[in-house]
Amino acid sequence: MQVFKVQGLKLLHGKIKVQGAKNAVLPMMAVSLLTEGRTEIRNVPRISDVFLMAEILRDLGCQVMFQDDVLEINASGLSGTVISEKTVGKMRSSSLLLGPLLSRAGEVTTWYPGGCVIGKRPIDFHLDVLRAMGAEILDDGGMLIAKAKKLCGTTFRFPYPSVGATENALMAAALASGTTKLLNCAREPEIVELCSFLRSMGAKISGERTGTITVDGVEKLFPTDHVTAGDRICAGTYLAAAAAAGGEIEITGVDPVVLVEPLKALRKMGAGIRISGATGPKARIGMVMERRPAGVEIDTGPYPGFPTDLQSVFLAVEAAGSGESRFKETVYEARFEAAMRLAAFGADVSLHKDTAIIRGRYPLVPGIAETPDLRGGAALLVAALAADGLSVISDSGHLKRGYEDIGRDLRKLGADIEEDEL
Repeated sequence: MQVFKVQGLKLLHGKIKVQGAKNAVLPMMAVSLLTEGRTEIRNVPRISDVFLMAEILRDLGCQVMFQDDVLEINASGLSGTVISEKTVGKMRSSSLLLGPLLSRAGEVTTWYPGGCVIGKRPIDFHLDVLRAMGAEILDDGGMLIAKAKKLCGTTFRFPYPSVGATENALMAAALASGTTKLLNCAREPEIVELCSFLRSMGAKISGERTGTITVDGVEKLFPTDHVTAGDRICAGTYLAAAAAAGGEIEITGVDPVVLVEPLKALRKMGAGIRISGATGPKARIGMVMERRPAGVEIDTGPYPGFPTDLQSVFLAVEAAGSGESRFKETVYEARFEAAMRLAAFGADVSLHKDTAIIRGRYPLVPGIAETPDLRGGAALLVAALAADGLSVISDSGHLKRGYEDIGRDLRKLGADIEEDEL
């Protein structure tokens, strides 16, 4: 158990380079199963989800080396098709191995995945698109047994633009026979990056920015090298922290284009936003917050909408704001757990089905709380930065799933945070 002791009301100042994107690295690790030889991925965050995925790949017979921020995967020795129930229960992204294993080995045995408890998050769409490509999948009391002699191209419309299901379909279709046309796909930056990664391996993919993706199956994919994009959710978290605490910070290592909606929300709150330097990931995102955040209205949604992964932390900002805000959650029905825990800091939050109403008050009071999930944990830290006194937040490992060292990074920006291990 990790314990954060946060002394609030300290202005944040400084510069920070964000880590590589968790949600981009995990599918690229999974798709490495489709090649024989060494694939190298750089700018990889040293987070527990990456270590868990590496453990799964090793269990399947892959060679995995992870040093500093460089990950090397060689799947030439792939020998297993069973993913352990214990490991699967810890990480939802283990479901991303379904498509690659079916394509490479023709079979896979796994269980329904774990991860953060923020709603139902079924993998039905993953299974449906794989069945449409010719897979036979048996659900035996939570154990999934999937087989396919050869996956075939198909036309499939997703009922909802699921990121994980889109990724699984792309990985399965890359080596399938014929052409696969995927409709109503997710368009998140991580989807675009996965398609770029697959193309560098020899896949034929087009349309990933449009919501309709076409994949022409090829006979073979080849190892590749890749530099992971910066983590937009991590960047948004640190911008939110500065919005709650006040001050002036600069973020580097992430393309501002993937942060359009969060930056728009921060501007509405009253933050000064400046984009300077080079374009793309070499740009510098500067933010100044010299007032209490004004109230905003935010609806989460699939990209290019406001990311659900930033809902909790932005809600925490408005808990210490100067007006009334409304957050509507359209992606995960149970993502307001963090909102309820903000009551420990004196936050005025009321929930109405899929909507949270927040009436800002400042300063918040110091609180004692336990992190409910990955992003909810970050939200509690953000609230603690705006509390008048010492707050204590305990975390059973959620934060390490997505942030390399959130305490260290916030200290770099001037936050007064101490950490203990229990």
